[in-house]
Amino acid sequence: MSETTDILVIGGGIAGISAAAALAEQADVTVLEAEPQIGQHATGRSAAVFILNYGNHVLRALNALAFPALDGALLGDSVLSSRGELLVASDDSLPAFEAYLEGANGVERITPDEALDMVPVLRRQTIVAASYEQQALDIDVDRLLQGWLRLLKSRGGRLRTNAPVQGLERQGNGWTIRTPSAEFSAGIVVNAAGAWADEVAKLGGVRPIGLQPKRRSAVIMPMPADAGDYRKWPLFASAAEDWYAKPEATGLMISPGDEDPVAPQDAWPDDMVLAEGLYRFEQMVDLPIARPSHSWAGLRSFVADRSPVCGFDPEAPGFFWLAGQGGYGVQTSPSLAALTASLCHDRDPQLPPDLVQALSPHRLRSFER
Repeated sequence: MSETTDILVIGGGIAGISAAAALAEQADVTVLEAEPQIGQHATGRSAAVFILNYGNHVLRALNALAFPALDGALLGDSVLSSRGELLVASDDSLPAFEAYLEGANGVERITPDEALDMVPVLRRQTIVAASYEQQALDIDVDRLLQGWLRLLKSRGGRLRTNAPVQGLERQGNGWTIRTPSAEFSAGIVVNAAGAWADEVAKLGGVRPIGLQPKRRSAVIMPMPADAGDYRKWPLFASAAEDWYAKPEATGLMISPGDEDPVAPQDAWPDDMVLAEGLYRFEQMVDLPIARPSHSWAGLRSFVADRSPVCGFDPEAPGFFWLAGQGGYGVQTSPSLAALTASLCHDRDPQLPPDLVQALSPHRLRSFER
């Protein structure tokens, strides 16, 4: 079987589905997803919080631009709900705390006692500084992903699951992709393959961008009966980024904040990494550490400067990179989808030129020379 379309999007995570939905407004678009369902890897394992000040200056700009869409401007229904983020610092992490607050918007310094009022299990004697960001909001990732998918289909776009890319070749003025069941041709290929984006590029003879997947682990720990209404606590985290915790319906989600380099894979947690992270968490709380009900891991993929890559490859006509979102892909999806559509449809991006430049793959090719 052979299919021809205007644009092929490789990857059915939040990046690929959102970009495809935006592209489908003016083009015939097909999404190829290797797994049986969309969002199986990084998207489905996200901590799912919108934090305006999360990431470097490039990501903070994308976060701000994405907020209206997440709050209902694009899909017609907000996928956000109240949470808040409490950041706490010990003596050792005070420099990191001050660096985080520098240039941050909407973050309020609070006293350690005020931090304890928000999360009563914190150890007062270990906290020397704290801050609170009210506009840190829970994201309903499934509703967002399904909303993008509905928008894609309403615009005539198609999704093909169980379609791993086995071959990618430049032919004439376009690209041909081979999957186990079909062959697809298009003028533009959008590489939104997550941790596998460099591997996909290599199939087509395109130089990789130096993408490094990094494992991020988490557990759900049951809460004791006397913990009170912990579900109303904010997300609370160490300024050193070596643990964070977020209330969930069935317990407290705790992550060691790990970023261990790994090959692209269906990630699984390392027991030692989890144990070390839980130990760091235990030093900051007066809370018995119970046996986790379950654990998991996902991949956050970065290039050298930790900013996403969004743009046409300067050496491979029609090959578009949408990769390297790290742990920010869910909350930046509206911004990067809009930029992808503008560039692929040859429209002026509604983003500042310096931001477009900071996202372009050109910056990585210049580093290599």
